[in-house]
This record gives sequence, C-alpha cells and structure tokens, in this order.
Amino acid sequence: MTETLINQGTTFHADWLEGIRVNKSAVERRTGSLGGRRAVKKDSQIAFMLKAISCIDLTTLAGDDTEGRVRRLCLKARSPVRRDILEAFGLGDMRLTTGAVCVYHEMVETAVAALQGSGVPVAAVSTGFPAGLAPIETRLEEIRRSVAAGAGEIDIVVTRSHVLTGNWQALYDEVKAFKEACGPALMKTILATGEHGNLTQVGKASMTAMMAGSDFIKTSTGMEGVNATLPVSLVMMRQIRDFYEKTGQKIGYKPAGGIKAAKEAVLYLALVKEELGRAWLEPELFRFGASSLLGDLERQLEYHATGAYSAAYRHPMG
Repeated sequence: MTETLINQGTTFHADWLEGIRVNKSAVERRTGSLGGRRAVKKDSQIAFMLKAISCIDLTTLAGDDTEGRVRRLCLKARSPVRRDILEAFGLGDMRLTTGAVCVYHEMVETAVAALQGSGVPVAAVSTGFPAGLAPIETRLEEIRRSVAAGAGEIDIVVTRSHVLTGNWQALYDEVKAFKEACGPALMKTILATGEHGNLTQVGKASMTAMMAGSDFIKTSTGMEGVNATLPVSLVMMRQIRDFYEKTGQKIGYKPAGGIKAAKEAVLYLALVKEELGRAWLEPELFRFGASSLLGDLERQLEYHATGAYSAAYRHPMG
C-alpha cells in the first residue's frame, strides 16, 4: 500500500449543505442503467475481481469471535487467493492481500500480532458500534484504546439523531472530536445511510463528515435493515467529488453490508471508476466492508482459471 493522505478537514460551511438536493429518480435511472448493461468487458473482469479483493476490509464482528477465528481471518487476509489460481493467470509473483482486517476492539491486539510484517492494517470498529449510543466520553476512550493497541484504522459510528433532525453542526462537532481522538489512525465514518430517510440527507451527512475530517465515508455498519446500495453510493461518491473540487482533498469511500457476489463488486468498481476516476480504484481510497464477498470472488476466479483469460489482468483499467 502507498501512504494514505489524512484529511485535515475544514471549518464548518453551512452554505455547502444548502445547495445539496438529490433527485431520487435521476439517481435511480443512473444506477439502474449501470446494472442493466455489461459494465465491464469480459476480458477485464478478472482484473476487476483481483482489484476488488485488494480493497476488501475482511471483517468478523460476531458476538462469538475468538482469537483463533481472528488469526485464521488474518491468514486469509495475507493470502486471499490460492497461488495456483494466480499462476493460471500468469500472476504467480503477484503480491495480493486484502485491504485490511476489521474487528472489535477486544481483538485488535490479536489481529495486529497475526498481521505483523504483512502490510495489512487492522481496523477497529469503535464509538459504541453498531448503535453509537454510548456516552461520548466512552466512545472517545474506545478510539484511543484501539489506536494504542495498534489499530491503524478506526471505523466510527455517528449519532443518527443528528442526521435525522438535520443538526449538522452537532454532527460536525462529534465527528471532529472522534477525528482528534484517532490521532495518526485513518478514520472511516459510518453514516448508517439506510436510516436517513432520503438521499438528500445522505448527501448532507456525507459532506458534513468530510468537513469534520473523515478520511473515508462509509455507508453502513452492515447491521441495519438496508445497507449499501448503488443509489446511495452514487450520492456519496458525488459528494466526495464535490469535496475534492472544493478542497483538493481526496476522500475514500466504503460501501458495507450486503455485497456478497463478485458481479456486484464489479458494478461498484465500475461506478467508482466512472464517477471518481481511476485514482479511487485503490485500497487507499476504496474499500468493501464484507465478510463473505471474498469467497465468491475466489470461486469466480477459480472458475475462470482455464488460461482463456490469462492476459486479463494486463488489460488496461485506466
């Protein structure tokens, strides 16, 4: 991985939010057309699937997590695809890992030890995940402890009521406080977009979180009734593009929850490329929050490992 640029944030600009209006029908037409056509040429699908693997935050957030389960997950993150499959595509020397391993705070030290020397960072879900309703002092302390334990990335949960009531100043202040607690760690802000009510709220929450210093904006905890969707993703990506045009700062994007199939992952990558550009097709600026996606990606790669697509990875994506 290359070094990720940390978002310095901006002062709170209420006027940046006033102009955000999302036309739901237009968004649905745009994303519907993506799913209704061949978004990626067949000879490029292997490249996109390998890229998707490199952008996965391999995740275990179960109540019965054990140190043994986390260690096994970390082994998979180090080597997510069997070597013989890569060799079938002429990529036997390729160094492929997932983007990160995501765990609860209690498993951070175990994951850090298991990933030592791999270059794969540990992400901790903090701030009272998944509801985010613990006292603010408790949430801030959890961030600090996860960073002290070795987490290089922190996935935070915002107070949903700030979004639902349109209290953007309160949301800004909360996210800014979380960012300060993260110190050198990269911060991904989970907006729980499935609970926002409408796409305009999603857009305003996204912009507010970026102004407050979020390095990534993330759709969901994966535990809401509605998680990542292409329409929500389009709205968030366009806010990322707008923030970049305003500040020159590139912010990452992480759809999480419900993305389980390789063909879905390819659609998300195609949308990223079209809306944000080739620079965002790297783990420094794009992640999937997933626990089961990797399995389908590996199955699809194994299916195609016949030599017919041996040049696929070398097919230009840019």
